[in-house]
Amino acid sequence: MQNKTILITGAARRIGAHCARHLHHLGANIIIHCHHSVDEAGQLADELNHIRPNTTKVIQGDISNYQHLEDIAEQARRAFGQLNVLINNASTFYPRTFGDNNLDDWQSLVGSNMQGPFFLSQHLKKDLQQDQGVIINMLDIHAQSPLKNHTLYCMAKAAQAMMTKSLALELAPDIRVNGIAPGAIMWPENSMDNQTKQEILAQIPMTELGSAEDIAQAISYLIQAPYVTGQILSIDGGKSLN
Repeated sequence: MQNKTILITGAARRIGAHCARHLHHLGANIIIHCHHSVDEAGQLADELNHIRPNTTKVIQGDISNYQHLEDIAEQARRAFGQLNVLINNASTFYPRTFGDNNLDDWQSLVGSNMQGPFFLSQHLKKDLQQDQGVIINMLDIHAQSPLKNHTLYCMAKAAQAMMTKSLALELAPDIRVNGIAPGAIMWPENSMDNQTKQEILAQIPMTELGSAEDIAQAISYLIQAPYVTGQILSIDGGKSLN
């Protein structure tokens, strides 16, 4: 990872923040993108810059808003003067029963999980082409197997999965494009009762929740695997086998 600059969208918290720490530890310069979590992004940047000065910067913008994407790309371009890896991690996730969806839900769920990653990748195409760049899309095992009451989210992730394969074909050999499809890695921040958690764990052959480190290690592999493109790795303890 030495001398690589990596942009991680939605990197202020949770899996994104863990991946930022992991890749920074391996020697990369990190661009932390955030929308609302400005304080947390700043704290993470301070933490990483304390370890290696001037190796982490923060940029801000709403991935789900098309009008913000060109500015986000320009902020990323200016941060270190180069970009080697784009990790489309930012994602909105919440349930919505069919019949209750509205345009705000569409903009939030489709905007963050499909539209934003697509156009941000397009804005940064030339930057990534300069040095055999990499795009990694954070998908979901429910892109293939729908989750009840999450139709818009699953639709958007399914589109992002096809985007991963299509761009891998279109951008080769200059840019490699791959995806990560997590299963149960971290419990959602909204309330979930213990019975529901146990029911989820019972569906996982490995019988336990995954960790953010599992995702970070998979991302590290894909960045450093020069002959791998168009692939989606399911990191789910075998859950998608059911």
